[in-house]
Amino acid sequence: MKFRTEGLIIKEQNIGEQDKLVHVLTKPHGVVKAFVRGAKNIKNGKSAATSLLSYALLTFHTGRDSYSVGDARSLRIFSKLRQDVQKMCLAQYFCELALTACPREQNADKHLSLLLNALYLLDSGKRSAALVKPCVEMRLTAMAGYLPDLVMCGGCGVYAAPLMYFYPRTGAIACENCGAPTDGAVPLTEAALTALRHTVYADDGKLFSFALGDEGLALLNRASEAYVQQRFEKDFKTLHFYKAIC
Repeated sequence: MKFRTEGLIIKEQNIGEQDKLVHVLTKPHGVVKAFVRGAKNIKNGKSAATSLLSYALLTFHTGRDSYSVGDARSLRIFSKLRQDVQKMCLAQYFCELALTACPREQNADKHLSLLLNALYLLDSGKRSAALVKPCVEMRLTAMAGYLPDLVMCGGCGVYAAPLMYFYPRTGAIACENCGAPTDGAVPLTEAALTALRHTVYADDGKLFSFALGDEGLALLNRASEAYVQQRFEKDFKTLHFYKAIC
């Protein structure tokens, strides 16, 4: 049995001298793990098409307990990302996050579109890394079933205030009167909270369409990073590396 579909390579691992194992984010089947025979041979046409961050058209063959890649043809390789160390590290973090948050053996059309749009914006320079990153973090986490409650203060019901606290452990918000800077709370300005709401509630096509100053972006990234780590209970090594070189 075999099937053909487009997919983004989000992880590659060498197996022996000639082969490798890849994780591919696909539309119809989510994350698919498959072997690529002879992929380490640069003369093999599948080598570039199955490299990290390659968006390719792939033919998967189904074995007894694993997949293998037959034909593979590159549709897009985000070449400019590979020329920028910071952007490449951020893209690798997105891949690690996708491996954690995206489904297996289920439709992942929206997940794939989100990652491709994010990589395109980074590759083209049309959006800053500081804006793209929290959008991907919050949206992927929400899509995984961890939807925060950012509608109003859990205590008094106020929608907006000059300062409100976001609690990554619970995904709730509280105003300055009802909340306190404890339990890992992230203080958010009104603009930063509006942006955080946007990353969760905005239509897919408008997700990356907002502007925020440097201070607000710093708060937004602090909130989104903390929420991701709390929800998935995971310390992302690629995130640490990205922050170390920024």
